[in-house]
Amino acid sequence: MRTLARRLSAHDRDDRGVALLVVIGIGMLMLMLVATGLTVAISGLKKTDTDQDWNGAMDAAYAGVEEYQSRLAGDSSYYLYGNPAAAFSKLPISSSKVKLPTIPNPAFGVSASDAWAMVPESSPVASFRYEVDNSHYAENGRIRIRSTGRVGNVTRSIVADLKQDGFIDYLWFVDYEVQDPQFTNRAYCAVHAWEGRDSGCESINYGADDIYEGPAHSNDTMRVCYTQFKGTVRSANPNNPLVVTPSGCSSGRFASPPTRSPEIEMPITNAEMRKETRNDLPAEVAFPGCLYTGPTVITFTSDGKMNVRSPWTKATNISANTTAGSNPGQCGAPGTGAKALGSPEGATMSVLPANLIYVQDVPADATDVNGRTGIPSGFTCLGGTNPGWSFGTFRFPRATEQLPQYATTANPAYGCRNGDVFVQGEFKGAMTIAAENYLYVTGNLTYVDEAVDILGLVGNGAVWVWNPMTNNTPILSTDRTIEAAILSVSHTFQVQNFDVSPASRGTLTVFGSIAQKFRGTVSRGSAGYIKDYRYDERFLYMAPPKFLSPVSSTYGVTQFAGVAAAFSANGAPL
Repeated sequence: MRTLARRLSAHDRDDRGVALLVVIGIGMLMLMLVATGLTVAISGLKKTDTDQDWNGAMDAAYAGVEEYQSRLAGDSSYYLYGNPAAAFSKLPISSSKVKLPTIPNPAFGVSASDAWAMVPESSPVASFRYEVDNSHYAENGRIRIRSTGRVGNVTRSIVADLKQDGFIDYLWFVDYEVQDPQFTNRAYCAVHAWEGRDSGCESINYGADDIYEGPAHSNDTMRVCYTQFKGTVRSANPNNPLVVTPSGCSSGRFASPPTRSPEIEMPITNAEMRKETRNDLPAEVAFPGCLYTGPTVITFTSDGKMNVRSPWTKATNISANTTAGSNPGQCGAPGTGAKALGSPEGATMSVLPANLIYVQDVPADATDVNGRTGIPSGFTCLGGTNPGWSFGTFRFPRATEQLPQYATTANPAYGCRNGDVFVQGEFKGAMTIAAENYLYVTGNLTYVDEAVDILGLVGNGAVWVWNPMTNNTPILSTDRTIEAAILSVSHTFQVQNFDVSPASRGTLTVFGSIAQKFRGTVSRGSAGYIKDYRYDERFLYMAPPKFLSPVSSTYGVTQFAGVAAAFSANGAPL
């Protein structure tokens, strides 16, 4: 019995040992599971932090773009500033000319020792810096920046294209929906409808046969008579309704209901554009355009050439001291020599590449380099009831032309010393033409290639669709086509003699955009033109070279693109 008991006791002790091993094994297994879980949790925590920094760095890069946009909105000349040492500002393909601002901007840092701009109230702490490329600003109004955001040890970069919001964002833009007071002698009509406009002011209706294939904006109350709008319609009218239907008319046909939008302020003049012909501002005007003086006739040809007749011109580039000037070859030679600007055949040269022509009045100051005490050789100032000028084969008015609508002897349509430009032809290239006084489109003005060519027409005075009459009968053939961005800064875009002829003039086709201070008229009753206006959608992301902008506006982003990080977290360039 004792032997059996001892055996059983020994067996029990063996079982206890096995159990202990099992318990220890299970404990180790649990410890391993806990350790593995902690490792996974810690790893996940690190990954979450990394993901948060990764996303935060991109948000910081976008914040940099927005901050730069706010600086441009506060100072329209801020596009001139950047860090000339930035790699993005001196790429091989870039001719960017940025300079550091007087007031330091930490976002212009380019090295490990430079600061970063901070994103306010960010958690975790986020910062950014950006580089500016303004090499295409004069060409098409575009600014490109590379913005780099930083959170923790992560940096990310994006490239953004920015374009100033302006008149060319719309197919149709108008400040006042009344006829130009210059032609009605009703200066008191230069007020918006809700500001208490006099009942004697003639508000102009949008006609039943008119078609607008693009966005439209009015700072006034629009009077729409069954007009078809295929794009968005916006009005700065603070009251309701935004758009009214005149008595006896049906309501307009809108792609979407009209909406309220802030007022867009017109500049007073286009005189600022003349600066682009200065030869003494290399930092601001790297490539000056051409200045012509007095009545100037420009005819484009499909081979990318232009013929210019400008007999009053003596210097095509000037400086702040207008007693001296220069004559670069691209503008043509002044004077009466063979194929010069003052010769009967005019000067023929290539269209200015991505540049501007400005036509000024003949200076009254005889000490001005373009001033004169006499009349240019071969040029004649015409008097009589329909005054104007003649030069070679050109004569305005035509020999039998009746006094144009709204013109007077005291305020002639074709002043012989006015900064007027007369333009037509087949245009190939990228350029803007601006006139200190009137701009006349004297025939069809079309692109050789609608996808490539781009033209701006800016009149300080009216932009006229030339439509001369003899005995109330049109001299020119019917129909007219204009392809350009058109802007009348102080006056109107209008068909000359729009209601003189009792017969229809056909269709006025415009491909581009139209902006004007006062509402121009192209038809009345059966007379004049039917509108066929089509928006050039390229204007959503680019503008004609050196085109005029509103008094104040914002810069919108036309496209974003993610790129490799430009800087490491310590600020060193990558």
